[in-house]
Amino acid sequence: MNSALSKRLKTVAAAGIVVTEVPTTPIEGQKTGTSGLRKKAALFSSGNYLANWVQALFCALPSDELKGSSMVLGGDGRWFNKEAAQIIIKLAAGNGVGKVFVGQNGYLATPAASAVIRARKAYGGFIMSASHNPGGPDEDWGIKFNYSSGEPAPEKITDKIYGYTQTVELLKMADMPDVDLTTCGAHKFGDFEVEVIDPVSDYLNLAEKVFDFDLIKSLLRRSDFKMKFDAMHAITGAYAKPILVDALGADPSCCVNDVPKEDFAGGHPDPNLTYAEELVKTMFSEEAPDFGAASDGDGDRNMILGSNFFVTPSDSVAIIAANAQSCIPYFSGAGGLKGLARSMPTAAALDRVATSLGVECFETPTGWKFFGNLMDAGRLSICGEESFGTGSDHIREKDGPWAVLAWLSILAHRNKDVPVGGKKVTVEQITREHWAKYGRNFFSRYDYEGCESQPCNEMMQHLRAIADSSKKGDKYGPYELDFADDFEYTDPIDGSVARNQGLRFVFTDGSRFIFRLSGTGSSGATVRMYIEQYESDASKQNIDAQEALGPLIQVALETSKLKEFTGRDSPTVIT
Repeated sequence: MNSALSKRLKTVAAAGIVVTEVPTTPIEGQKTGTSGLRKKAALFSSGNYLANWVQALFCALPSDELKGSSMVLGGDGRWFNKEAAQIIIKLAAGNGVGKVFVGQNGYLATPAASAVIRARKAYGGFIMSASHNPGGPDEDWGIKFNYSSGEPAPEKITDKIYGYTQTVELLKMADMPDVDLTTCGAHKFGDFEVEVIDPVSDYLNLAEKVFDFDLIKSLLRRSDFKMKFDAMHAITGAYAKPILVDALGADPSCCVNDVPKEDFAGGHPDPNLTYAEELVKTMFSEEAPDFGAASDGDGDRNMILGSNFFVTPSDSVAIIAANAQSCIPYFSGAGGLKGLARSMPTAAALDRVATSLGVECFETPTGWKFFGNLMDAGRLSICGEESFGTGSDHIREKDGPWAVLAWLSILAHRNKDVPVGGKKVTVEQITREHWAKYGRNFFSRYDYEGCESQPCNEMMQHLRAIADSSKKGDKYGPYELDFADDFEYTDPIDGSVARNQGLRFVFTDGSRFIFRLSGTGSSGATVRMYIEQYESDASKQNIDAQEALGPLIQVALETSKLKEFTGRDSPTVIT
C-alpha cells in the first residue's frame, strides 16, 4: 500500500469518536437547484452518491462554525430515507457536528423541519425529500440543506456545494453503529449526540402560538360541519391526527390516507385537481363536506376545496391575507402585516389586497429563499406561489398545514355567530365575496411533464427571440402588448440579481402569459405555461376559468409553437 493511500485510509479521533477517511471520487451532475438536489432514488442509493454530496456540503460550510454545532435531520418518509439518515448522521459526526436532532422514524415535514431549526437554534438542517414527486425504488429522491433561520440555503452556499462535489476525494465517516430512530431519546457517542425527537411537537407548539385553537375548535366540533384532509399517504399523515383530531377535536374520520408510506401507495403526492383525485371526487359529490384540503409529499404544499368548489392557490393566499388580521392572532398584534409577496407566475390577486391594506407587495422569482430574505428583514408576513405553496414568517418554508389552519380560522370566524343548523358561510361564499370586492384574477397553469429537454430549450429560445424583438403595441390576436421580457429580480435586501426567471408577455389590459422550464423534476423537462386575465365586472366573474381564458390560451400556444417543439397535444396537468 502506498503512503498516499495509507494516509487516506487512516482513522483519527474526533469528538471522542473514531473517524475513518474513506476515499471517493467526484460524481458528475450534483448541481443543487432551487429545492436541493433531486435525482432517481436508485442513483442516490448507489455507491457514494449521497455521501459525496453531504461531504461537499460540510466542506462548503465554515469549519469554525460547523465544529460543535447542532443540526436537524428528517424527511417525508419516502424510500431510502432511513438508510440515508444513517449516512448523514455518520458524516455529521465525522465532520465535527456536535449534535443531530432527528425526527422519529426519520420523519419531519419540511415546514416542521424549519420550525425545529428555529425552535432549537440549530445551525441548519437536512431535509430528505423530493417534495411532490413520486417515491419508491424506481422513483425520485432528494435532499436539501436549510440554514439557521430555517430557510433553504442561498445560492452562495449551493454554488460552493456544487464546486466541492467536483473535487471531493475523502468522506469523513464516524465509525459508529446505526442509531435506533424508532424511539424518541438521546444517544451518546463520545462527545457526539443524536437525539430522536417527536416530529410533531415543535411544530404544534408553534401552531398554537400562531392560531386561536379555541376558535378553530368551535368550528370542528360543530355537528353540522364536516371536513376531509387527505395526506396522500405522505408525511402530513403523521401530523393530521395529532393536530386536527387530538388538539382541535375533529372527528377522526376527517383524516384520510394518513399513514405515510415509502412509495406514497404508488400515487403522485401532488395536491392538485389531477393527482388528488380521491379528495376531488369526494368534494365534488352530492354529499360533499364543507371543507376539503390536501397536502403533498413533504407537507409544504396545499390544496383548498369547498363543497363543489376549488380555490386556486393565487386566490387562496390573497383571501388568507385579506382576513389574517381579523382571524389569526399572529397577525393581529402591534406588528400586524409587515408586507405581502408572491412569485412572479402567481396571479396578481395578492397585489390588490396589499394595495387595499396599504402594505408592500413584492414580486419575486419562484423559490422560497427569496421570501426568506424579506422575512428576515422584517418586510414580509404572508406569501405564496401558484404551485400550491402558501406560508408566513412564522417559519421560512411554505407550509401546507398552516394554510389549512388559516382557512379553518377564517371559516370559524365567519361562522362563530351562526347557530348549529343555520346557514353557514361557505368556502365558495368567502371566495366570491372576495372577487366582488377586489375583482377576479382568472388563472390557470398548464404543465407538460417529462418532455425532452432539447426541444424545450429550443422553444424557450424561440420565445426569447420574440420577446427581445417585441415592442409596445404589437398585436397578439385580440390582445395588445404592453411589454415582453425574461423576468429579472434584484433582491431589495442583499442586492443579488436573479435572471432568466420566466418569459412573460404582458398585455395592456393586464392579461399575461408566462413560460418557464421547471427544475423540480428528477429527469427530463417540465414546461409550465401560466395564463392570467383580470375581471372587475362581478357579472362576468362566475364563468369557468378555462372558458374565460380560452382566447388567451390559444394565443400563448400559437406564439410558443409548443406543439411543434414538444409534440404534445395536451398538458399532463391543468390547474
